[in-house]
Amino acid sequence: MTFLYTLIFAPLVSSFVIGIFGDVLSNRVCHGLAILGLCLSFLCSIILLNDYLLLNEATEIVLFNWASIGSFSFEIGFLVDSLSLAMSSMVTFVSLAVHIYTIGYMHGDDGYKRFFSYISLFTFSMLMLVFSSNLLQLFFGWEAVGLLSYLLIGFWYKKPTAIHANMKAFIVNRVGDFAFLIGIATLFYFTKSLNLSEIFDLLPNNLNATVSIFSGPDISMVTFASICLFIGAMGKSAQMPLHVWLPDSMEGPTPISALIHAATMVTAGIFMVARMSPLFELSEVALSVILIIGSSTALFMGLMGLIQNDIKRVVAYSTLSQLGYMVAALGVSAYSVGVFHLITHGFFKALLFLAAGSVIMALHHEQDIRQMGGLRKVLPITYITFVIGTLSLIGFPGFSGFFSKDTLIESVHLSQQFGAHYAYYALLFGVLITTLYSMRLLLVVFHGKYRSNYYPIDKVYEPPKVVTIPLILLSIPSIFIGSWLINPMVIQGFFSDAINVLPAHNSLQEFIEAFHGNLAFLTHAFVASPALYMMFIGMALSWFIWHQNNNLLVSLSLLFHWPIKILEKKYFFDFAYENILSRSIVNAGHGFSRFIDIKFIDQFIVLGGSRLIMNLATVVRRFHTGDLTHYTLIFFLMITIMIGYWIT
Repeated sequence: MTFLYTLIFAPLVSSFVIGIFGDVLSNRVCHGLAILGLCLSFLCSIILLNDYLLLNEATEIVLFNWASIGSFSFEIGFLVDSLSLAMSSMVTFVSLAVHIYTIGYMHGDDGYKRFFSYISLFTFSMLMLVFSSNLLQLFFGWEAVGLLSYLLIGFWYKKPTAIHANMKAFIVNRVGDFAFLIGIATLFYFTKSLNLSEIFDLLPNNLNATVSIFSGPDISMVTFASICLFIGAMGKSAQMPLHVWLPDSMEGPTPISALIHAATMVTAGIFMVARMSPLFELSEVALSVILIIGSSTALFMGLMGLIQNDIKRVVAYSTLSQLGYMVAALGVSAYSVGVFHLITHGFFKALLFLAAGSVIMALHHEQDIRQMGGLRKVLPITYITFVIGTLSLIGFPGFSGFFSKDTLIESVHLSQQFGAHYAYYALLFGVLITTLYSMRLLLVVFHGKYRSNYYPIDKVYEPPKVVTIPLILLSIPSIFIGSWLINPMVIQGFFSDAINVLPAHNSLQEFIEAFHGNLAFLTHAFVASPALYMMFIGMALSWFIWHQNNNLLVSLSLLFHWPIKILEKKYFFDFAYENILSRSIVNAGHGFSRFIDIKFIDQFIVLGGSRLIMNLATVVRRFHTGDLTHYTLIFFLMITIMIGYWIT
């Protein structure tokens, strides 16, 4: 188990050493320790994955007993299976690339050492979440990545927009996390366990269990718990309507944008639903809710990418859309396909973010794509890697994203789940939208004429190797990982020990039976895949609109004036949250403070009590005259009253 403990705790150790002794250590030593920790984690992950492939046996390890209450014990343990090892391999590789990239991107920043401490701790938190064998520990990792995202999004704490963004992320995630905690409490109440394997074993005994909310109608416990857990996933994985925090998180440094949006925090919700598949499989209602929300997010957030002018925000809305694709796959019980797309997306989305950061560095932190253009000649490595990431994102044949996205859309197409028809067409149209905003970004940034009025192009240079090497490393899996993994992960049932699918929900069975290898899959896509044709149409339209005919772009802007206005207002979600919901809560708080706190508690209870005692004392004081005859008269009067009371 040495490899497992090294895999999980190496980033924690490096984070603590840098955080505690950073003042006396040089920058070189600090980033060296952080990278060493991630190298050890990645190597141990590969070793454990290889051992698992040889033995094909999941292992559950209890590290220690954290607390005991009666007969119940809160344990800290790890579940080593196909799902956790696949996730950890992707997380550690992407995190390692981000750590190396950070050396160049954060060079000269005042918080250089602090940043390395944070991102190492962030990776540790994600690994704790991934390997959790019980819901208590999973919730710890869940909250830890939320806390670290708050610290990293607001890393430049002197920047007001960064502080607003990290507060927004923190508060929105609290909404999801509250529901997530209710879901955990519900499962614990009915199963008397937090251990995942025990909960899954006890679920069949609780199929008829119900819960009642505020004396309302009875709701199936399984459905209630599933929806509560999924609301938690909506917060972490930024699904509508809890998506508003993710675009604003671009205020953080680019390396953390890549780490949050590609490999760690936003994938936590997808991972959790896949991990809890035995629960979600028992609720048709929950699966349909997941399917409709995921497909809607994929479509409507993709449209947002078309009108963004910040290079990082375009990629951020792309992340929102692709997360919607993964969630839609979970909704049709194609959990393995959702995780497959999660892994391929982790590589090519990290590549796109880091390549965008390379452009930002070269242009001295210019992020407006309207101030770019023609950069392919001066940034050749960045350009080539950005092209690779873009082709993988749009699902160009042969690239990683092609295998995962086409498989995902086909699994939705074959499903009989309620909402599958809507989801299929939403995802299909989403392919066109994805191609349009991706090709727009590529063409506007790297093609055409250089448009900046602030920084001459002859001073634009390729960033140093410490920045470009991670781009090259991420380009390799962005091209090949899809073709390598589709057979074991989707066809051969690599996740069979971790993911449970009921026969009635197995929409992939027909696809598996028709799959005859990567070449046949590629050929079939050209012959009968609408998604592929949507992608080619999108490429042709993009080239014509953003490279050949600017007049058409102006005409389209006038034609779609009102839809563009709606997109610019972000579907009014932010307006509703900030001006209606938040303001209502603040006004309600002021009202409670004014009437309950000030008038009732302070004026009536606290001050009222003191006034009552003072008035009573004023009345009683009149009897204290100092005259002995008055005291004697009062004494005999009281004796007479008491005797009369006793007699009667």
